[in-house]
Amino acid sequence: MKRDLKPREHSLFLKAFRLYLQYVNSGLYFRKEHIVGLENVPENGTPVVVVSNHQNCLNDPLCVCLMLTDRRMNFLARANVFKNPIFNKALRAMGLLPAYRMSHEGFGAIGNNQATLDAAGQALTDGETVMLYPEADHQDKRWLGNFKIGYLRIAFGAAEKMEFKEDVMILPSCNHYSNYFHARTEMLIKFGEPISLKPYYERYKESPRETMVEINNIVRTKIQEMMLHIDDLENYEAIDYLRETGYGTKYAKRHGFKHRFLPSRLRADQKFVDNLERAREEHDDELKTIYKDTLHLAEECKKLGIRDWLFVHNPGIEAPILRGLGLLVLLPLFIISIIPTGLLFVIPRIFTKALIKDQMFISSFNVAVSAFVSVPICQLIPTALLWIFAGFWWAFGYFVAFPFMFILVWNYMRLWQKFKGSCNFVKPKNRTTIDKLRELRQSIHNRLDAILE
Repeated sequence: MKRDLKPREHSLFLKAFRLYLQYVNSGLYFRKEHIVGLENVPENGTPVVVVSNHQNCLNDPLCVCLMLTDRRMNFLARANVFKNPIFNKALRAMGLLPAYRMSHEGFGAIGNNQATLDAAGQALTDGETVMLYPEADHQDKRWLGNFKIGYLRIAFGAAEKMEFKEDVMILPSCNHYSNYFHARTEMLIKFGEPISLKPYYERYKESPRETMVEINNIVRTKIQEMMLHIDDLENYEAIDYLRETGYGTKYAKRHGFKHRFLPSRLRADQKFVDNLERAREEHDDELKTIYKDTLHLAEECKKLGIRDWLFVHNPGIEAPILRGLGLLVLLPLFIISIIPTGLLFVIPRIFTKALIKDQMFISSFNVAVSAFVSVPICQLIPTALLWIFAGFWWAFGYFVAFPFMFILVWNYMRLWQKFKGSCNFVKPKNRTTIDKLRELRQSIHNRLDAILE
């Protein structure tokens, strides 16, 4: 007889807190979020283990949690963030469970993981969703590491607890970011077709490890096919530079992809990287030369303070003039907007420089600091004070205007960067160097075309 699975409901406080996080994460930090394959997500009440690549620390699970709002989500997180009793209670209430690792908590703490595995298994038997990252740590590149099979132990353990009468689903997923470190960029979450464990139950009873290894290979392959996986780590920096700059855009357009639409651009990048991988068999020496020249081009552009898009648009003296005029016209609005929003830019930077050594934590830390420090100080407290001393409509106006002021400041600073780059590009003293770099860039593109097309 089929069991009636009853996932836990979120409390009113957690529902409100999730709405607040959606505002900070989706309204302020990211410019746009994409979700692909939502129809593949099993209905709430189905025991589901979401398995994904791990590219961007806290942002990975947070974005999934904020998109799948119909269910109780459970995640594993580093055990050290649970040390504070208040944080421990709050994090567990939000569905986070501590994962103890020998490299961080020591060998003696590993035994504590059993309680975490039991809690995750119990969540599945209640029909909830558990999200795990089998790489066991985040990557610092667009690359998929080896998978551990702990997530399958949890899944099959839950199935066994339910006497193998209920199906447990493995849902392959991947995340992709247009940029790991900057705010106001785009992110993408893709869900593949779920894998039912029910057909494997009998084989698991006879040979559990062999069955889990087989399923693990299937899951990892599906995730690798969904994401951008650059296998050539030796030449990663050059490949990623080509993909992100003008050649990647040209390649996407040539093959009929929408280069400004992140899901389509991901498919173009996958095709580009796959073709490069195939070309290594016949043109390895030529590709190595191209990659070497690409790194030289990138380094020289960095020294000059210019970006690759300037070679695409090839601006004249009028470009920095027009951008400079735009900066002057918008300066009063910038000053008005930077006064209430400035701490959103300053506070995370102060904390990041002092506390963050792993660059892949930067964006996650910025979101966390914004949610718990910057936004309350810059928006919520002033809104409350305006309501008390000036009235509801002043408070309401400030609250509504705040995100627009933040976006204006961010775009103004981007315009300033483009202004500086345009000035460096048209400086007479840089002309000879830029002409040489333009020739090198065109040579790289022509040689790539000859190999790939």
